[in-house]
Amino acid sequence: MTYEDVLKEISQTSDKLIVMTAENRAAIRNLPPHLGKRFIDVGICEQTMIGMAAGLALRGRFPITHALATFLVFRAYEFIRDDIALPNLPVKMVGGVPGFLSDANGPTHQAIEDVALMRTLPNVMVFCPSDAEELAQGIKVLAEYPAPCYIRHNPHPASVAHTPFEIGKAEVLSDGNDVAILVYGFLLREAVKAKDILEAKGKSVRLVNIRMPKPIDERVILNAVKDCRLVVTLEDHFLTGGLYSIVAELLLKHRSVGNVLPIALEHKWFKPALLDRVLGIRRLYRETTCGKNFNTTITNIRALLKQTLVYDNNAVSTIKRIFGHPC
Repeated sequence: MTYEDVLKEISQTSDKLIVMTAENRAAIRNLPPHLGKRFIDVGICEQTMIGMAAGLALRGRFPITHALATFLVFRAYEFIRDDIALPNLPVKMVGGVPGFLSDANGPTHQAIEDVALMRTLPNVMVFCPSDAEELAQGIKVLAEYPAPCYIRHNPHPASVAHTPFEIGKAEVLSDGNDVAILVYGFLLREAVKAKDILEAKGKSVRLVNIRMPKPIDERVILNAVKDCRLVVTLEDHFLTGGLYSIVAELLLKHRSVGNVLPIALEHKWFKPALLDRVLGIRRLYRETTCGKNFNTTITNIRALLKQTLVYDNNAVSTIKRIFGHPC
């Protein structure tokens, strides 16, 4: 069942569901005939859409809004903060082509700080599905949940068989104690391939699909840090404010320490290209456990993980530290 199918199904049993868009119909183009007046296209007016959604929510409706992630988050941020987050209204905000999924679009259309901005808002949850199947699972639970939520839309096919979706619960896809890979969104497919490479080299890998950066599954992350020699955070987002920051905040909160290797964007937008090409040419940030920072041009994210964790190459000090040798 697709995301669109789920919305159609919910609308047939609940007259409170309202689907809205700011002239971005790609994910919901077949819904207007089924929803009639409950489908509202405001045009290229994201602020108006959020204001209308707040009014509808105050009258007992459950609006699900759609726009490109950049314009939904940035252009309407004040409205989301004051009209949705502050009164804690059950509006769902679905951002299209987030992160690397904006591929050939330039920096103005790259939502790679959206998780950071939305998770700072009180009451607002954040859901980053790894694929279309998980998106459909999640929206079925979240659509009429009595709290606001920002959702990164992801139409890509599943790379794993998922467990049932639960709010605030991460999905542990494999267990291991050499390395834990923490990931959200469509990069799960890259993490799965990295896991296979590492396991073929004799490494045990704990793969965790975070699912919801907020509310975060604290126990799963703390267990990964406690049990594993290295924890890798992988995200198509700026280093600041995303999953790496979440893990750092969590470790500080619990007065814990661990070897954490972030793979993210360091204060630079990525070069527009087709999706596979974006993964191939993007310069991502890495930090060794000895505190040395360096950027590396990578063939793809799988190769970066492979190099860092398997080969005694540019990450010699990291490997030695992981296995108990001083840098």
